[in-house]
Amino acid sequence: MKIIFLGTPDFAIPSLQSIYHSNHDLIAVVTVPDKEQGRGRKLSASPVKKFAVEKNIPLYQPEKLKGNLDFSEQMKDLKPDLFVVVAFKILPKEIFEIPRYGSFNLHASLLPKYRGAAPIQWALINGETETGLTTFKLAEKVDTGNIYIQKRVQIYPDDNFGTLHNRLSELGAEVVMDTISLIESGKYELIPQDDSLATPAPKITKEICQINWNKSALEIHNLVRGLSPEPAAFFNFNGKIIKIFKTEVVRHLQLKPFEFFQTKKELFIGCREDSLKILEIQLEGKKRMGIEEFLRGFSFI
Repeated sequence: MKIIFLGTPDFAIPSLQSIYHSNHDLIAVVTVPDKEQGRGRKLSASPVKKFAVEKNIPLYQPEKLKGNLDFSEQMKDLKPDLFVVVAFKILPKEIFEIPRYGSFNLHASLLPKYRGAAPIQWALINGETETGLTTFKLAEKVDTGNIYIQKRVQIYPDDNFGTLHNRLSELGAEVVMDTISLIESGKYELIPQDDSLATPAPKITKEICQINWNKSALEIHNLVRGLSPEPAAFFNFNGKIIKIFKTEVVRHLQLKPFEFFQTKKELFIGCREDSLKILEIQLEGKKRMGIEEFLRGFSFI
């Protein structure tokens, strides 16, 4: 099959690699334009672009997709059989209908649960014990298309955003390849999503990352997991931002919300229900460190 791959971040790389090393014809890669980053405002390429350049795959970086006739004609001229979309922008109908077999997207949840930009984070924040991967045929409304394949994936108690992201990224490549084979065989039935079961997974904002100590220790623990290692849950202390990366719920110690209890080696913070033991922390402008090292040079009391 003649495939065009559309993607941007690290999450997309295992899927892109799998297609590249398969017997399919990866005729082009589409990713976002380079972005200015850092203090020097240097242009930075997406991980997907870096892979395409390294492997000498024809590359397209359209500024916009809707109403972009030049890009649309370029895609049509390539006569693709299939678009494979992993962590990319929303495609307009005029683009996703170009390939012979249409376009499918890999989404990191069991749709229709967690439709939106941050499904991995919200599954953890909400304390789920299971999530998964879904490939679906693109439709006009975001994340609503009919389903090709779903794979259930267990969430472990010690998972955070980083570990679950990496596991889903690797497993996602298998689901992508299985979906391509399914489409090529023609022997499949698309499964409609039940919109009544849909839940949102909106973009993570700074407001979401700020810890509310009037919530239970378990809720805050799950927030920390869902945002670690980035962007990280945080709280303000004496005008400084303090990020937390790893915690443990403690039920035998009851403190008031945002009340601190510390020893030379341990730090506990009170919540509405139970307390939170802090294991990894970072003071604004400093490096991330284990709590014992951190408390050698800092006190909350």
